[in-house]
Amino acid sequence: MEHSIRVDAHHHVWDLAVRDQEWTRGLTALERSFSLDDLLPSLESNDVRATVLVQTLNVTEETQELLEVAKNSSVVAGVVGWADITRGDISDELSRLHSLPGGELLVGIRHLVQDERDPQWLCRADVLDGLAKLEDAAIVYDLLVRPHQIPSAIKVVQSRPNLRFVLDHFGKPQIGEGLLEPWRSQMNELSQCENVVVKFSGLVTEADHTRWRTVDLRPYVEVVLSEFGPQRMMFGSDWPVCQLAASYEQVVMLAEELTSQLSPTEKTSPFGDTAVHWYGLDVTQMLPEAEMPTVQRQDGVE
Repeated sequence: MEHSIRVDAHHHVWDLAVRDQEWTRGLTALERSFSLDDLLPSLESNDVRATVLVQTLNVTEETQELLEVAKNSSVVAGVVGWADITRGDISDELSRLHSLPGGELLVGIRHLVQDERDPQWLCRADVLDGLAKLEDAAIVYDLLVRPHQIPSAIKVVQSRPNLRFVLDHFGKPQIGEGLLEPWRSQMNELSQCENVVVKFSGLVTEADHTRWRTVDLRPYVEVVLSEFGPQRMMFGSDWPVCQLAASYEQVVMLAEELTSQLSPTEKTSPFGDTAVHWYGLDVTQMLPEAEMPTVQRQDGVE
C-alpha cells in the first residue's frame, strides 16, 4: 500500500452501567467499564492510529452503541458488530444498521460461535444462508471458534469462497497445554482457502495467564506465518481482555518480537495493511500529516 499506518484490528469497550457483561464475572481485571478514553493513551504511546472495535455480546443494541462510539471517535476506523444471521430478513437488518449514525463504519459481523453447544453450528442451513447475504452486502465475517469447532469453520470457509473471513485469535489453540496438533494441520488446510486471514490476537489469554513466556507462543506464530504468510495476518490487542495476562504494551512488544524476522516491508501487513485491505477501512484522515495524499487544485495549490 502507498500509505501505511499501525492498526489495532481487535479491541473492545463496554459500559456496565448500560449493560451487564456476565462473562466477566469472576474475572477481576475485567469487572468494570472500559471506554475508548481508557485505551487512547496506550494507542498513542504505541503509535496505533486506527482500530477496529469488536462486539462482545450477541445483542443488536450493543452494535448500535459501538457504531455511535466509532462515529464520535478519531481512531476507530471500523466496527465488527453482531446481527442474527439466521434471520430470513438479515439483509434488511444490515441495511438498517448501515443507516444508523456511524453505520458506514460497520465492516464486519461476528457471532459468539465459541459459546454454541453444537460444534456444527456454522454448518446449519440458516447460518449458511445468512453468510450468503453477508457476501452480497460485502461484509466480512469474523470467526470466533474454539479448537473443536475449527473443522466446521473450515467447511464454511470452503463453501463460501467469495465471502471474506477473519479467524480470530488463531482459532484459540491450546497454548497453555502446549498442544500443536490437530490445530497445526487444521491451519494448513484452512490456509488453502484464500478468502480467510488470521488475527494475531488473544494468544496470551490462551497461554498460562501468570507464567506465559514468549517461547510458549512462538511455535503457534511460526505455524501461521508459514501457512498464511504476513499478508494474511493482522494484529489485534484484544484489549481489555488481554489484561487477564498482559498489558497493552506487553502485547504489542510480544507481537513485534514474534515477527522480528520479517522485513520492514513485510511487517506493514500484519501491523496495518492487512486490516485496512480486508475490512476496507478508510484511514485517510488517520495518516500522519506528512503522509496525507495531496490533491492538485485547479489554481495549482496543493
